[in-house]
Amino acid sequence: MKVNRKNDLSLRLLEIFGAVMLHQTTVDAAYELGISQPAVSLALKQLESQIGFSLFERRSQRLQPTEEARSLFAQIEPILLQLRSVESHVGDLRKGTAGKLRIMATPPLGHSVVPRALRRFLADRPRVTIQYDVRRMENVIQEVEIGSAELGIVLALDSHPAVEVRRLNFDAMVALVPAGHPLAGAEAVTPQDCLEHDHIGLDQASRLGMLLRNAFDAAGVPYLPRVVVRYCHTSAVLANAGMGIAIVDRHTADFMGDQGLVARPFLPRIEIGACLLIRRDVPLSRLAAGFVEAFEAALHEGDPR
Repeated sequence: MKVNRKNDLSLRLLEIFGAVMLHQTTVDAAYELGISQPAVSLALKQLESQIGFSLFERRSQRLQPTEEARSLFAQIEPILLQLRSVESHVGDLRKGTAGKLRIMATPPLGHSVVPRALRRFLADRPRVTIQYDVRRMENVIQEVEIGSAELGIVLALDSHPAVEVRRLNFDAMVALVPAGHPLAGAEAVTPQDCLEHDHIGLDQASRLGMLLRNAFDAAGVPYLPRVVVRYCHTSAVLANAGMGIAIVDRHTADFMGDQGLVARPFLPRIEIGACLLIRRDVPLSRLAAGFVEAFEAALHEGDPR
């Protein structure tokens, strides 16, 4: 069955009618709406033509609402208030100051740079909600690939077939030792030093663990850690307990800076960098783009270069 919709009420006409009801003059209503006074008068005539009855009577240079107008306004006022709320929300979305954003990160950046970035990002966005989680790299990649997280933040990932990888900086791993350790004043720490003074290994199933093992192989030194852990933070904690040298990313080293540990360059250089993961062929939302900007600012705050 075909429905005749030519007499449907226009939301714009109702909005103009509502402004006139509030201000009682077409001049003031026009000023609020940002249109001309003749446009307001024409809109009222169009609305009256659609509904089939008069809405106002002119008395002493002001418009006096009819009883029908008062009844109609009582019905549409909640709609107009909701419309204002929708317009405000659209403006917030346009500016990237409202909405929800899900972010995932691996521990090195997730426990150091991301918290600073979140503080910066949320400072002037009271209507933004963040869902944030710190997981293993494979979990971060999977969640970004399927769209459960819009942004993933990891270390040392050059590329991946499932997601787009954007490298944001270049950095290198460092060696952590207690302040009283024989190597605390060394210009650099090498695999041979690690062999002589014991060291804490990183699980070779992880990206950083694989890079660390490769550095030992390149130096021709056996990779013989006394303890093997999954995360750099755990390695740093064990170094602080005197278990050996920890080779970690700079962000973990900075995070543990108040624990009495000294960071020294590690050679051969293990180059890593902070990487942003996003879904392939899916543009970032304004909200996500705003967070990336805050993250890069927080990232470079502590970048010695």
